[in-house]
Formats: sequence, C-alpha cells, structure tokens
Amino acid sequence: MTEQEAATEGLEWQRWVGSRESVTDIVSIASLTRMSATFDHEDPGWRDGDPVPPLWHFMYFPPVARSSALGPDGHPARGGFLPPIPLPRRMFAGARTTYHRPLKAGETIRREGAIAKIDKKSGKSGTLVFVLIRYQIFGGIELAVEEEHDIVYRDVAAPAKTAQVEQSSVPKPDWRRTITPDPVTLFRFSALTFNGHRIHYDRSYATEVEGYPGLILHGPLIGYYLIDLCRNSTADRTIRSHTFRARRPLFDTEPFEVVGGLIDGGSGALLEARDPEGAPAMTLQVEFA
Repeated sequence: MTEQEAATEGLEWQRWVGSRESVTDIVSIASLTRMSATFDHEDPGWRDGDPVPPLWHFMYFPPVARSSALGPDGHPARGGFLPPIPLPRRMFAGARTTYHRPLKAGETIRREGAIAKIDKKSGKSGTLVFVLIRYQIFGGIELAVEEEHDIVYRDVAAPAKTAQVEQSSVPKPDWRRTITPDPVTLFRFSALTFNGHRIHYDRSYATEVEGYPGLILHGPLIGYYLIDLCRNSTADRTIRSHTFRARRPLFDTEPFEVVGGLIDGGSGALLEARDPEGAPAMTLQVEFA
C-alpha cells in the first residue's frame, strides 16, 4: 500500500467516529452460575437482585453475527459498528471503568456505545490503529457503569532482536497468586463471552497462522484474575473504578503470576499480571469507594 493509499484509507475510517450502537441483555442467573463455575468459585446460589461483581459485565452484549458473517479469524467480519480496518491482528489494549452502582441479577440491562476516536500510527512493529470506544450501561433507567475500551489493530510483527521489558509497577507485592492456564478455561471463557476469535481455542490456527507460541489468553480473562486477587485481598472494600493496561500477551504454555498491594494510603490498589519471565503483561489500578 502506498503512502497516499494509506492516507486515503485512514480518512475513510474517520467516517466511523461518532458511530453508535444500542444493545440490550439480561443478567441471567444461568450466566452468573456459569461464570462462578469457570473461575472455580463456590456458587453462592444466585437470586434476583444480587449484585454482580466488578468486571462480570464483560460477558454481556457480545457482538452476535451469523456464522456466514464471520471472518477467517473467527471474529465478525470488519465493518458495521467498528471500522473495516484490514490489519490482521485485533486486540484488547485496555479499559477504564467507573461503577455508579452494581448491576443486579435478573435485571434487563442496556449498553449505549459510541466510537470516540480512531488514530493511525506507525512504529517499530509496523502500522497500528487505535480505536477508542465509550460505553454507558444502564440497569432500567439508572446509569450503572461507564467505560472506555481501547482496541488496537496491528500488522503481524517481525521478531524483535531485543525484547524491551518494562519495569514492574509492583516491586514489592503484598498479594500474589500463581495461575496455571489451560485450554478448557480459555474455551469456557470464550463461550461465556461468545468470543469466536480462534487464537483463544484453536491451537493450530494460533501457532501456524498467527505465529503465536500457544493459545493466547483473552485480555478480559487476565483482568478477571487481577480483579479476583484484589477482591479476595480486600473483602471489606468496594471497587469504585479501575483502569487496565495491556502490555504483552500471555499464553497457555506456562504458569504466570498475578500480584498486587494497596496504594495511596489504602484508598486504592495496584496489581499486575507477570509473564513467566517476570515481565509485566497487564496492570490494573483500582480506586475504592
């Protein structure tokens, strides 16, 4: 693609800024029970009106496309609400979430989404396109959750001669847990979130087509492990907001660690998922109510 063609295509994508969608879903007892089972939690016996834990809303409002409308990677074909960016890799890069009130079991919920920004950049790994999406989730007429998602599209990067490793954000953690990922958990999480992306469950596709060393963990799945560690370590606290930032992928080939601790005099927490070499893979900053 020439520079002029790339510039023209970038301008074409800007037509999607301001694109909106409205989706409804139901916080069913069945979905909450399946999520508890997937993360090996003891089922509390969900009842209508029970508060939904932070981040569990990620399993609602999935894009639903007919099988004939899926791309070769298992994602819905490009276009529609999201711009038709042709770069081969599409990934969750981060999110910022504020909870005004918890979602409740049994209620009908609605999510209003809008594409706020599209940025195209060139770096050492090739072309990158960042899409910022803003969401509001309502329970009835009440605003429950506000959220921003960062989605990144990129080329298949050439192997770096020297991998740049970021410094840990949590040098002396108070909390830690080792996670041993497995294909069954990745498959069940894909099913819960209706995520057809083949890099999470199709090993031959992930390794032979996309060139990964194994199945890649979903960004939100890593986020769940971080949130779980925070909630288990601060059972008496309520999470008001949190910010995720994805730094590098994690795979199902080796165990990894999630660590964290309190910050700002106990008004917040900082957590981190570390790859098998100890490098930060995802960070999570939490603010308590």
